[in-house]
Amino acid sequence: MAVKWTGGHFSPVLCLNASQEGLVASGAEGGDLMVWGEDGTPLGHTRFQGADDVTSVLFAPSCPTKLYASHGETISILDVRSLKGSLDDFHANEEEINCVSLNETENLLASADDSGTIKILDLENKKVSRSLKRHSNICSSVAFRPQRPQSLVSCGLDMQVMLWNLQKARPLWITNLQEDETEEMEDPQSPGQLLNPALAHSVSVASCGNIFSCGAEDGKIRIFRVMGVKCEQELGFKGHTLGVCHVCFLPESYLLLTGGNDGKIMLWDISSEIEKKQKSPIKHTHKKKTKRAAYTKQGGNTHASVAGEDEHGKILPKLSIEHGEKVNWLLSTKIKGYQNILVADQTNCISVYPLKEF
Repeated sequence: MAVKWTGGHFSPVLCLNASQEGLVASGAEGGDLMVWGEDGTPLGHTRFQGADDVTSVLFAPSCPTKLYASHGETISILDVRSLKGSLDDFHANEEEINCVSLNETENLLASADDSGTIKILDLENKKVSRSLKRHSNICSSVAFRPQRPQSLVSCGLDMQVMLWNLQKARPLWITNLQEDETEEMEDPQSPGQLLNPALAHSVSVASCGNIFSCGAEDGKIRIFRVMGVKCEQELGFKGHTLGVCHVCFLPESYLLLTGGNDGKIMLWDISSEIEKKQKSPIKHTHKKKTKRAAYTKQGGNTHASVAGEDEHGKILPKLSIEHGEKVNWLLSTKIKGYQNILVADQTNCISVYPLKEF
């Protein structure tokens, strides 16, 4: 069963992030932002003027008291030791921001908005250094690549995933997820998903910087590998019965957390699949599909599968949790030395699941 962190928010929690010192920040509808201790104790609260939803929060790794938060078209920088006022505010975007990402050198901040634009904020000079416009619909997620401070990936409700290098104003590579939708039409393991468009909701880049995942409305999880100035889809598999709204790689691993509109949270280990692709000189065009995960128990309980694949080579989750609420955000972080999953959903509390077995 999950431990619930309560007593902070009064509306649904939309986003989460953790500092290297164990603090957790959460943003909610109505402009609410909370900071928590690792035991779930509320340590600080603020409500932004205008009451715009807090859609993304991000600690600065080199300065764990510095917190970035997006609300409406604004990015605020706060000191978590005193949340009464912001240290700085940036009004770079023209429409509501959905996601922010900080590069590894911490001099650039990317913000993706409802217009499909990604603004690149130069934090040292406090000005917009790039405006990346290629998504034709809402840009839902953006992520800088680890070890590559000038490179990022993005996805949007135009069903497109893009690879960018900030030395160029146009993307290096684009794929349309709808193009492989036709292959799913004959897949008997995907009932109820045939008509769902592949609106892309979330991207996450593994610590290596070359592997990234994308979760989409068609229920599919896609894994891509960056190869120079282009990308190739390594894997495509399903486990959720509705759209995948959030994906999150665990640090320094190929363990991937996914959260769905079906109220399920799944943990996948794709390391063996990635290693197979690296060793094989043959280009794999076959996209693997998975059966719906059967390793679940009701009531928020967890259950681990004994293997990553079944006898037909289909990828299965290592862990499946019947959370019961639509997932808004997933975060993997260490609490008191153990890895935990923190979940934001349609309620006003944060759920915490232990991952001691991993």
